[in-house]
Amino acid sequence: MTPAMLLPYRPVLGQPVLRRLLPGLATSALGDGLALVAVTWLALQLAPVGQRGTWTAFAVAAYTLPGAAGTLLLGRWLGARSGAQLAGWDATVRAAALGAIPVAHLAGVLDVGLYVALLAVSSLLHPWGSAGRFTLVAELLPQRHHLAANALLGVFGQAATIVGPPLAGLLIAWVGAVWVIAVDAASFAVLAVSYRLVVRDREAAAVSERDTAAVRDREAAAVRDGDTATVHDRDTNGRYRNAPAGAGPSRTSGFRIIGRDRSLLGLLALTFAFFFLFGPFYVAMPVHVTDDLHASAGTLAAYYTAFGVGSLLGGLLTGHLRGRPLRTTLAGIVVLFGAALMPLGLGAPVVLSLPAFALAGLVWAPYQPTATALFQRRSGTVDLPRVLAANGAVTVLAVPLGTMLGGPATAAFGARPTLLACAVAILALGLVAAVSAARPGPGAHNTEQTGPAGPHDRPGPQTTGPRDRPGPQTTGPHDQPEPHDRPGRVKVPDRVRPGAS
Repeated sequence: MTPAMLLPYRPVLGQPVLRRLLPGLATSALGDGLALVAVTWLALQLAPVGQRGTWTAFAVAAYTLPGAAGTLLLGRWLGARSGAQLAGWDATVRAAALGAIPVAHLAGVLDVGLYVALLAVSSLLHPWGSAGRFTLVAELLPQRHHLAANALLGVFGQAATIVGPPLAGLLIAWVGAVWVIAVDAASFAVLAVSYRLVVRDREAAAVSERDTAAVRDREAAAVRDGDTATVHDRDTNGRYRNAPAGAGPSRTSGFRIIGRDRSLLGLLALTFAFFFLFGPFYVAMPVHVTDDLHASAGTLAAYYTAFGVGSLLGGLLTGHLRGRPLRTTLAGIVVLFGAALMPLGLGAPVVLSLPAFALAGLVWAPYQPTATALFQRRSGTVDLPRVLAANGAVTVLAVPLGTMLGGPATAAFGARPTLLACAVAILALGLVAAVSAARPGPGAHNTEQTGPAGPHDRPGPQTTGPRDRPGPQTTGPHDQPEPHDRPGRVKVPDRVRPGAS
């Protein structure tokens, strides 16, 4: 790895809050890498003979899908929270629920039903936690560094998918799957403590700032309505005595916010379709290796390893995409990904399809950081947690639904035709997205940000408070403000401009 490859990430590593959080984020990512094997292996051990496949599927679903329900059911209470609070609460819930699994094992009460239930609880806040992490990025860094920060967080996960499974295999053989789950729980406990220690002072400042803004907005409305009693009905801290609990940021659903912005709605549809069309690969790929190639499990592992290595390299390269049009970049990623999957669908030999699958991993990695950067630019930091949680709730369903489709499709048409159909469909989806990105729309001139610009969007040195002021965050000429970093002007009061594309 050359210093030039790390150049876009230097401002991210120089941000004091993020720098202190990164060890906890890396630790929890490794725990998730261990869980890729441990979750299914423990389900196989606990399930009754003859029902192992069913309970393993339940365990995998429970570790991901309840987050979609959590987004819908808990939005009223969590939507107005800061990024640090959401991420910290998610880490705490995951640590507690996963930690209860080895405790139940020691107590002799752990069965497969309780195991699946605890996995479901552990994933309940996951979309909110992910939204919180990327909201914190938007709060701490200027726009020009969002993509690099998003990519750096993604690199942890990509590296964990390479290191975690073989390490989990060794640990399972040594101490058992239940204690690998305990290690995963401990990793989230480390992350929860990291958020608590690093962000405590910042949270106090953020709450004070939000209360002040709420007071200002309410007082302005009262003045317009001639309600002078409301203007003066405040305590010594400046808060309204009769203010309802939770007053402050709007509690509008993230789905409604996305629905009012054509650009975000199109992005959500593109992401869902992209992930959905990739879902059948999880079924068709193993069948293709065994039935069409007549190869072993080692060959299948080689494909997944090649994809993981390509993803890790692609994640490191993502930071260098800064300054490129985000919508065009996303469309290009989808097109290239579909093209890279074509050799598998066309029945190319392993010597050709294996490098192509590694290339697919390379172009897959930048998609999520780039999509998140577009959400960060088009949503104000107040709305961003709800918007990202809604996006996570939809996308977390996309791959499982596509995988469910892959079973009947593979049985009806065969593995290779299913792979080819998915590759062609993804390629066509990317071309449609490219045409849409090239066509100017009502909001095409302003894709940087449509909400009011906050302090974190101003170019130049970024500080978050007295304790987080390390001096200027610039590290060289490449970090100087660029023309596209200037916050866009806003001519309407809404954070999201209806009808923008």
